[in-house]
Amino acid sequence: MKKEKTSDGKNKLVNISRRSFISVLILLFALMVVSVVLTYVIPKGAYGTAVVDGEEIVDYQSYEPLEDASGIPVWKGMLAPFLLLGGGDGINIIMLSVFLLVIVGTFQEMNDNNGIKVTVDRVISKFSGRRFLLLSIVTLVFMLFGAMLGLFEEMLTLLPVIVILSVSLGYDSFTGFLISIVACGFGFSSAITNPFTVLFASQLIGVNPMTNVWYRIIIFIVMYGLIELTVYLYTKKIKKDPKSSYTYESDLRLKGNVFKEDKVEGEKRIFLSYMIFFAVVLAVLIAFSAIDAIRGYTVVALIAVFIIGGTLASLVASGFDFKSTFKSFLKGALSVIPTVLFILMASSVKYILVEGRVLPTITNAINGLVENRNPYSLALILFLIVLVLEFFISSSTAKAIFVMSILGVLTLDLTKEMQVLIYTFADGYTNLLFPTSPVLLIGLSMIEFSYFKWLKKSWLLFAVTFTLVILFLILGIFIGF
Repeated sequence: MKKEKTSDGKNKLVNISRRSFISVLILLFALMVVSVVLTYVIPKGAYGTAVVDGEEIVDYQSYEPLEDASGIPVWKGMLAPFLLLGGGDGINIIMLSVFLLVIVGTFQEMNDNNGIKVTVDRVISKFSGRRFLLLSIVTLVFMLFGAMLGLFEEMLTLLPVIVILSVSLGYDSFTGFLISIVACGFGFSSAITNPFTVLFASQLIGVNPMTNVWYRIIIFIVMYGLIELTVYLYTKKIKKDPKSSYTYESDLRLKGNVFKEDKVEGEKRIFLSYMIFFAVVLAVLIAFSAIDAIRGYTVVALIAVFIIGGTLASLVASGFDFKSTFKSFLKGALSVIPTVLFILMASSVKYILVEGRVLPTITNAINGLVENRNPYSLALILFLIVLVLEFFISSSTAKAIFVMSILGVLTLDLTKEMQVLIYTFADGYTNLLFPTSPVLLIGLSMIEFSYFKWLKKSWLLFAVTFTLVILFLILGIFIGF
């Protein structure tokens, strides 16, 4: 892989290969085409609305088929990545895209100012001779972020540092991806108090989220053990043969970019400026995740913190070199524009189905599937249904409102705690599997790893994961969870 340098002679921190870009582009375009075709095949339908406590909500018991047989116009389907920006999900998608541009631009500044090198060197010096212990601690922290606070896309802010930390320890970028994004995703899925799944779904269905919380804690521990085993086996392999690393070639570029033997001038100033910045980021994450009234503004707050705090830290680290700081930020932001296109295309699948008025028909079929089933088959059917919905509706809260509203009016031979667990399982792990997950595509692009290669290398992990999930569902029903 050729090194890609800018006019100032420095490498980009994020560099999406042409092959990865084209392969994901083709996949997402194919999904858009299939979605357009479905609007011509599946009958149209619509739900009415109802007013509850003065608020207008969708009435999922008022489905009516529509006589109109025409699907969404082809031109509209192909322009969906741009048309959706004017819809209900537009603001969230714009904010996520801006969030990505800002964090990568900030980390490019940090890299060009030797901030990443200095920070990583300090951390490594504290864990000399205990490298895998450090990996285990990082994995646990990221899993707890997901399980307790419901953080996921926000963790992309830390991926560049964790990747470089992993490479510095003698591992690779893929290891950094495992112990950060994958670990956080597994924590989000094996949730304990995740506000976006456990708490919100429990509130919708009318159950105390802390009832039988011990079972979810056991699930968390088992899944942490699975991630630890995965990381251990992989790092053992690449320590034995470094060329067996999944990101060997891209890491050669990364090492040439970040790891320099030259002594860094003003090391203490650089370290302190970025430590203060990260402390503020962590404080914002915790505060906004813990306070219900402002939780929905977490991404907005992070964007502001990265723009203001990241820029100030970079200016201090660079000796107030405004021109260099601006050029570094712009270089990083421009490097991830292809990933913004991925986000738009992945999000357009839901837009096409909604505009084609076939999503209500699909969801109305759920009622017929869950009637007169024994608890075990019912649990598996519900699990599969939410898996399918996950492909089209990536938002946890949007799915929770839809899924739990339906479950709340059905007579099911399952406890409400089990219904929440089924939803949590099906909603989370697919964030690390489906190509309609923006966080997955962004994370993979950051380590220059193609989506198809990810599927090839992670199939065993997910096979074991979903086997454990099914066993936990069966066991939960057996013990009366």
